[in-house]
Amino acid sequence: MIVANYGSNTASVLLNIGNGTFAAQKTYSTGTEPVEVTAADVNGDGKPDIIVANYGSNNVGVFLNIGNGTFSAQATYSTGSSSGPYYVAAADVNDDNKPDIIVANYGSNTIGVLLNHC
Repeated sequence: MIVANYGSNTASVLLNIGNGTFAAQKTYSTGTEPVEVTAADVNGDGKPDIIVANYGSNNVGVFLNIGNGTFSAQATYSTGSSSGPYYVAAADVNDDNKPDIIVANYGSNTIGVLLNHC
């Protein structure tokens, strides 16, 4: 389970133990005011990575899955000045078999697409 923690500028990951319960959360620093998270394998290694919309930072953060229940520090991608990214999704929009990031920007009333070049 992945949760955006708006007030603490973090995202939490709670790993499924497999018996209907979850392990204690691990937190990762995000940008300012994260509001939405999704998961997709952005680097093609077969492991789900985390994508987070950082509303207050006007960017999208990507945390790569290391594979041992932990994630790398985020790499950020700008969504534009005062854009206020609010929702994120991942889909292959250009038919190259790689998930791209689609972001709805509340502050600028736009939709942005970040093409995956991995």
